[in-house]
Amino acid sequence: MPPSYIDPKQHLTGLLRQALAQVAPQADLSVELERPKQASHGDWASNLAMQLARGLKRNPRQVAADLVAALPVSEWVARVEIAGPGFINFHLKPALWQRLPAHILSLGAEYGRVDLGGGERIQVEYVSANPTGPLHVGHGRGAAYGASLANVLTYAGYDVTREYYVNDAGRQMDILAVSTWLRYLELTGETVPFPPNAYQGGYVRTMAASIHALHGDRYRRSRAEVLNGVPPIPGAEDYAQRPDAKDAAEAALDALIAAAKRLLGQDYDYFHGYALEEQLGDCRNDLTEFGVTFDHWFSERSLHEAGLIDRAVELLRHKGHIYEQDGALWFRSSAFGDEKDRVVRRENGQYTYFAADIAYHINKFERGFARVIDVWGADHHGYVPRVKGALAAAGYDPERLTVDLVQFAVLYRNGQKVSMSTRAGEYVTLRELRQEVGNDACRFFYVLRKSDQHLDFDLDLAKSQSTDNPVYYIQYAHARISSVLAAWGGMEGDLLDADASLLTHPDEMALLKRLAEFPETIASAAREHAPHLVAYYLKDLAAALHGVYTTCQFLVEDEALRLARLQMIAATRRVLRTGLGLLGVSAPDKM
Repeated sequence: MPPSYIDPKQHLTGLLRQALAQVAPQADLSVELERPKQASHGDWASNLAMQLARGLKRNPRQVAADLVAALPVSEWVARVEIAGPGFINFHLKPALWQRLPAHILSLGAEYGRVDLGGGERIQVEYVSANPTGPLHVGHGRGAAYGASLANVLTYAGYDVTREYYVNDAGRQMDILAVSTWLRYLELTGETVPFPPNAYQGGYVRTMAASIHALHGDRYRRSRAEVLNGVPPIPGAEDYAQRPDAKDAAEAALDALIAAAKRLLGQDYDYFHGYALEEQLGDCRNDLTEFGVTFDHWFSERSLHEAGLIDRAVELLRHKGHIYEQDGALWFRSSAFGDEKDRVVRRENGQYTYFAADIAYHINKFERGFARVIDVWGADHHGYVPRVKGALAAAGYDPERLTVDLVQFAVLYRNGQKVSMSTRAGEYVTLRELRQEVGNDACRFFYVLRKSDQHLDFDLDLAKSQSTDNPVYYIQYAHARISSVLAAWGGMEGDLLDADASLLTHPDEMALLKRLAEFPETIASAAREHAPHLVAYYLKDLAAALHGVYTTCQFLVEDEALRLARLQMIAATRRVLRTGLGLLGVSAPDKM
């Protein structure tokens, strides 16, 4: 059996707590440790003395000296130093780090798992794009972030449910349905002016052609019937250049939707349902191919059908947060930090999207989730206060809802920005991006920056097979290790009893210390909702591996040293594979 390994941070925290109990037993302070920026300052540092000195009204360096004197003897601590204004720096013995590779191999994929969540039930809702067309590159970043975050939270001990909210009951779906019908009418010979604010993409024509192939001219209505009562429809040029034309186009589009519902009757539901199923199915397939799956697809329409929106609005009315004005119902959102009050039911009796969102979020907590995380586009930042306000008004703690905002991703090719426009159909889809650079590059590049920071996605770099490409650099480290282990020809289990005390080269020690950072990286990524920390860590781990590869031979004649180094790199491969898996990236054995 390999010698046992202890977590150095936990060990040092325990030592400091014992010292604190002797020096200042009445002090109510948490013991914090951080890694010094300079390796010469040790492996861990604490500012406990400076925190304590304020209450004791003593010199921090004197307090640090008392704490150091009170530290219990540890077989793992080489020396302790007092630095600067009163930092306590710990230098650990190499023997502790040398025990780590066997520990990692014995745990396998469990190494790095932490119990931060304690099984707490969390729902993560992400993507939730309107099923009105193919997913574009902006949706892709939210998908990669949400999926990686859910993986990290699960690995950190939370009970995570992944959810997609399907907007299948709003105006955008009506626009898609009428867009499909108008394209269908063209195939029957009835050419109706196509609104510039309807959905222009080729996928709309494809759906129309499929319906026509199935049903012929069954849903044909004359141009005169369709345009009866519809105001003039602005042309595309006017729509793009004249602000007043936008309002006219929206009015015309609403009139066309009303005409479609009137002329088609129940057949309108067929167009609506067909478009929904086609686009939602395409979205589901696209995400599945991207490695992004969900435990639950929640239908907005189900909120209407189950009367949950009525119930939510009535709850808010009962609590005194709803009032009527000009025939509409308003939520007193301004009383909860929003800039103004918001309509929840229009004068025509229809509920707003916001009303559905209130009911949806109440439903989330009614399903028993302790916390809820919504992943939204950064353009929805103004929506956060009103949703949290509605939860507070309904009697729920708004702090149980966290909204993670994801900035847009901008594509660059040959140094030039790639333009896109969703309504005009001139966008780069997620599927096109995946086909061009591959799933691995997509998933990794999307989470390489903090979610609320703008992301410049360099297509040329993502496709390059060079060390400048971070995902290639990391995967190459994994493949390098696999190649060495394949040349050796043994099994990982044969390495558990290797004599790791032979790992003394500075680059070997640097790699071992980097391996030790993985569990704390997972904990930080989970606490901060920051899967990019895992991406950064993997880059640093790969760099440490490539450094060892350059300075230390692995398949040396000395069998004991050979097995020790193979144990070290096998453990590194294990961590690389686990970390990449959390980000939805493959770990190839050959490249």
